[in-house]
Amino acid sequence: MVEIPQQMTAIRQHAHGGPEVLQVEEGVAVPTPGPGQLLVRLEATGVNFIDTYFREGIYEAPLPLIPGQEGVGVVVAHGPSTTAADLGGSISSAAAAVAPSATEENPAAADPDAPVDVPAPKLPEVGTRVSFCDATGTYAQYCLVSADRVVEVPEGMDRAVAASVTLQGITAHYLARGVYELNEDSTCVITAGAGGVGQLLTQLAKHHGATVISLLSNDEKEEISRKAGADHVLRYEEYSGERVRELTNGVGVDVVYDGVGASTFATSLECIRPTGLMCLFGAASGPVDPIDPQILNKHGSLFLTRPGINAWTSREGEFAMRAGEILQLVNEGVLKVNVGAQYPLEQARQAHEDLQARKTVGSVVLLP
Repeated sequence: MVEIPQQMTAIRQHAHGGPEVLQVEEGVAVPTPGPGQLLVRLEATGVNFIDTYFREGIYEAPLPLIPGQEGVGVVVAHGPSTTAADLGGSISSAAAAVAPSATEENPAAADPDAPVDVPAPKLPEVGTRVSFCDATGTYAQYCLVSADRVVEVPEGMDRAVAASVTLQGITAHYLARGVYELNEDSTCVITAGAGGVGQLLTQLAKHHGATVISLLSNDEKEEISRKAGADHVLRYEEYSGERVRELTNGVGVDVVYDGVGASTFATSLECIRPTGLMCLFGAASGPVDPIDPQILNKHGSLFLTRPGINAWTSREGEFAMRAGEILQLVNEGVLKVNVGAQYPLEQARQAHEDLQARKTVGSVVLLP
């Protein structure tokens, strides 16, 4: 029987605004898991740009709010009547959750609408170390997680790595293997190539043979992006359709993965080959202004998508498949996770300030 305290330390906000709204609060009640939920004692919490969107009120959530969606920790309690059936096809073993390859025996594996072939679900026992995302309230010592949004952490994996790779890793996975399936004939632009998602996405792209053009802001970030495998690097001030076409034999790229948003969106459209894809997956510089769809025709009948993690992990077993494959690739050393900054939980405000000022490189983690 695990002893669970009644109170904990957490970061809470009672209003929307800048990093100053993040307050350290003692004596916050430890949440009680409901049906289908797990209570997790946190070892580390991933800090992501989506947390700033909730803090600012761009994304809606009730106040007061404990921010955070991603982390790693130990399961200390199950909600009432929580069973393996609550996993909905998810599994807790990362090693078993790898996406199948298309074969003569299993041609449906290449079908994006086919059910994901994973083993029977297994509920993580109390004491199991799990990584997760799409949770709520991870800027704390304890948090609640849906039983279908966890994967077991490979033995010996560092807490900061495990905490920072699930959300960013799944994002990179659905971008490179779902939204646009990269291969050896593909070329892509990746904005913020030295960031957490950017580095993982670059490595995944190279793992599958694609050519990567990385956007970044300074020499330090260029070195990091090149280590991740970027074939070409550009500063934001030199980013243009003309420059990208110089690097692609006058053609343009197949896809732009743009997580920056307002300041890069218009230029990104100029860099894509006819019938290529504009993938807007974030808004680090602010939301993109509304556009006339005719602009897509002007640039060559382009496709435009704004993907999100919920849709790209909505099929049965899909969350476990994506998270499991990422954790396995990290555990095998195929993907390197660059944890750029670690802060005590009480310094969440500083972490947000540094993240939004682009002072951080790689992933950002809070330690309770």
